[in-house]
Amino acid sequence: MQIKHAVRIVGILLAAGRSERFGSDKLLVALPSAFDDIAPGTPIGVAACRHLVAALPETIAVVRPDDRMLADRLRNAGAHVIECPRAQEGMGASLACGVMASPDASGWIVALADMPWIRPATIQSVAAALAAGADIVAPTYRAERGHPVGFAQRHYAALAASTGDLGARAIVTAHRDQVTLLPTDDAGVMRDIDEPRQL
Repeated sequence: MQIKHAVRIVGILLAAGRSERFGSDKLLVALPSAFDDIAPGTPIGVAACRHLVAALPETIAVVRPDDRMLADRLRNAGAHVIECPRAQEGMGASLACGVMASPDASGWIVALADMPWIRPATIQSVAAALAAGADIVAPTYRAERGHPVGFAQRHYAALAASTGDLGARAIVTAHRDQVTLLPTDDAGVMRDIDEPRQL
């Protein structure tokens, strides 16, 4: 008799950036208006974290070692927070830290903490596609690929070796034929915050 193991999809929230284009620590900046279940005044990073945790209760948030305030906020939002000592090397290093903290996961959904408008239902659809056997999964809006992106366990080594600021983009490019695209009406998959005017 074959024993089936439960599919375990882990959320990885990348929250270790320096917000250089924004001019201040943007992940603690308050959202000016309500969105779904997110109240106005909720910090950007907290909103993104809540939506990821709502879809994936097992979520790891990756922060800089010196970012205690953000770490506390994300912990209170339901994430397991880890500090990445190599965060200054770029998004790839943060991604590697998050994935290496959950090596036995069936797959990972990589989300960016400056994208607070992605609906939990969209994240759940990415997770469902991964659980059903997809290799790499991404939502689309108006035929453009967005975030978050899901990766099956077979990409562990490549994710754990990520470096620089490209994050997992090189992996997606190298396996473009294996990418499952999920059309959605969720404009949040395309909306990030790099500058104050985008709020």
